[in-house]
Amino acid sequence: MKVGFLGFGEVASTLSGWFKDAGVEVYTSLENRSVKTQVLAEDCGVNTCKDNKTLAEISDILISAVTPAEAVNVAREVGKHVKGIYVDVNNISPGTAKEALGYIENGKTVDAAIIGGIKKEGIQVQIVASGSYAEQFSSLNQYGLNIKVISPDLGKAKTLKMLRSSYTKGVSALLFESLYLAYQMGLDEEFMKCLESTECPGFRESTLSRVKNSAYHAERKSQEMEEVLKFIEDYSKLELTDEDECLSMIKATGEFFKYISNKIELDEKPNYKELFESFKSKN
Repeated sequence: MKVGFLGFGEVASTLSGWFKDAGVEVYTSLENRSVKTQVLAEDCGVNTCKDNKTLAEISDILISAVTPAEAVNVAREVGKHVKGIYVDVNNISPGTAKEALGYIENGKTVDAAIIGGIKKEGIQVQIVASGSYAEQFSSLNQYGLNIKVISPDLGKAKTLKMLRSSYTKGVSALLFESLYLAYQMGLDEEFMKCLESTECPGFRESTLSRVKNSAYHAERKSQEMEEVLKFIEDYSKLELTDEDECLSMIKATGEFFKYISNKIELDEKPNYKELFESFKSKN
């Protein structure tokens, strides 16, 4: 079994380690990739191809794990070269996914979404999949993955992901803003204790993780929220009557992450106090 990755960030590097341990041949292409990505691929010990075309030709399953902004372009680039099954796991709207998958000329496509934190949950993080080739993609479960096929119709997995993203990123944005205000007032520790007293076990750890990730991945999250907006707007045109009211919270979340991405650029995830000091100095 040969599994190829278009893009080699957190998702690809994490999955590749599990695949290699299970005896899967893992490939990627470093064509036009950053030095950081090249080093990551080398550290993971994956096989490399000279370009995306070659990668598409040799892979039994080709997984697109790029930024939302790259999803359509990379599918267009490799579309006529894909020999196996093409799986899009990017956090994009159903409409964008259908556009991207439409470039895969052999028609062997899967719409997939990772539901949860891949670093935190490990190999058992749930991956939902839809499309007529989703069952074939789920054959990777024999190598330890947790793929659940939810529909033979393309777009269903992305729809579920968009709904989840509108909630999780909205909560993350609210936590960041609330904790930052508390920090400025010297009440951050008391504020956390107050929330912990009424919220679920593990709340502090989850909150601080959300805050750090909000800043570290702000640009990517901003792009993802643009995809959520596309999804909601498409749905609103068909089903809802008061579009502006429906979109207000989602718009605000998208604007929040865009603002953060313009203010902070991080090479690593600092603790929240260091993060807020950096953020404060740039305001």
